[in-house]
Amino acid sequence: MPPLILFAALLLALALFLLWYAQRRQREAGIPGGRIIYTDTSGWKPVEKPLYDAAAGLTGRPDYLVQKGGLVIPVEVKSSRVAAAPYDGHIYQLAAYCYLVEREFGVRPPYGILHYPNRTFSIDYTAELENALLDLLEEMRRQERRKEVHRSHDNTLLCRGCGYRADCGEALR
Repeated sequence: MPPLILFAALLLALALFLLWYAQRRQREAGIPGGRIIYTDTSGWKPVEKPLYDAAAGLTGRPDYLVQKGGLVIPVEVKSSRVAAAPYDGHIYQLAAYCYLVEREFGVRPPYGILHYPNRTFSIDYTAELENALLDLLEEMRRQERRKEVHRSHDNTLLCRGCGYRADCGEALR
């Protein structure tokens, strides 16, 4: 076999291996097939600007946005393991990304993906979930306007990570 043909065959084999490996890594990360158009992981390129909707007063940075056909699907990758179902807070976070994707791209994502190290969930972005998200945002705004807010838990880890800890008279030590 001539050296040029052998070299071309080796390059083709390497290209096929790299394609297979990239697809495998994408599946392992919970990212659906499609073209990644946004990433909030600085490992690839500078972090993208956040998605923003002024009317809702909502800003967010999904880990990935995958374009699949005419759809844009948000993907959120979590580092903690999950038992049987995703956490409510993570579902609302993903719903917020779905909401922002619809505002930014003009196309409603039918679902989003929550990926945990041990499980991946496809969460339908229904009208009910969107309404629950908007209700939650309104409740958060109402709570934010209150003059006095009391601690609602006995968890020192939550207190340590709270943005209001310095101003809180009820912080757990």
